[in-house]
Amino acid sequence: MKHLYQIVLCICVVSVWSMTVPAQEPLRIIAFGAHPDDCEINVTGCAIKWAKMGHKVKLVSVTNGDIGHSVTAGGPLMQRRISEVEEIAKTYGFEAQVLDHHDGELMPTLEIRKELIRIIRGWNADLVLVNRPNDYHPDHRYTSILVQDAAFMVTVPFISPDVPHLTKNPVFMYWGDRFQKPNPFAPNIVIPVDDVIMDKFKALGMLVSQFYEYGAGGNGDPASFFKGTWDEQLAFLKSGFDRRFRMKAEWQPVLQEYVGADKAKTVEYVEAFEICEYGSQPSKDELKRLFPFF
Repeated sequence: MKHLYQIVLCICVVSVWSMTVPAQEPLRIIAFGAHPDDCEINVTGCAIKWAKMGHKVKLVSVTNGDIGHSVTAGGPLMQRRISEVEEIAKTYGFEAQVLDHHDGELMPTLEIRKELIRIIRGWNADLVLVNRPNDYHPDHRYTSILVQDAAFMVTVPFISPDVPHLTKNPVFMYWGDRFQKPNPFAPNIVIPVDDVIMDKFKALGMLVSQFYEYGAGGNGDPASFFKGTWDEQLAFLKSGFDRRFRMKAEWQPVLQEYVGADKAKTVEYVEAFEICEYGSQPSKDELKRLFPFF
């Protein structure tokens, strides 16, 4: 009887605690890339991990990708590329959005800045991801500038007032790259993605127009497009991306801060992020909250 009383008491305590302690709200993460493949290349590993945990993720392409092919262009290519990123998002449980700006013609205008302000506010973002502004492609550079220019403005009430302003500035972060000038990428957090790397490669395999058909870098001959079994496709994708996704020796000290030296040595594939100075400045504990994978 005594044991039964203790069990009932425990159940009551747990029930009262669950009513008085609110459940943690899902994180809301949004990433901006210039083209319908940039976010998918750079953050799909984390996007899949967040989605599996019930967090809300949206990947936004600021241009519609309508010249990113050597055989087709315009509306048909745009629709095809939208379908590709939507298929990835549907498969892995997040959202995709492609804005209607021409590929190769993006400029950092006030109109597009306001558009991104509205999107970030509408998503009620906790975390905003984008590439750094030093990049070979003008669309990449201007996407980064547009997001940076929105970083403070999302909290200002009387710009784009048709969408309520955010009362707390999100954290803005850059994903990793290999550019060295004017300064190299310096991650503040490194996320192991070994557990989802095959899903990431499968997601990239859905971007047929860009990889198996070589995107804008193709030779204009459909007969040259890559075809093969999944194993052959995987080997093809790895030949282009494996080195890019692998853990970098110079990032080891950062990863060790989160997983320890022994675990860090076993990690093969990662996604890494650097804090932008223009949004909220997160502590290490806040980064752990935003990247709850440890």
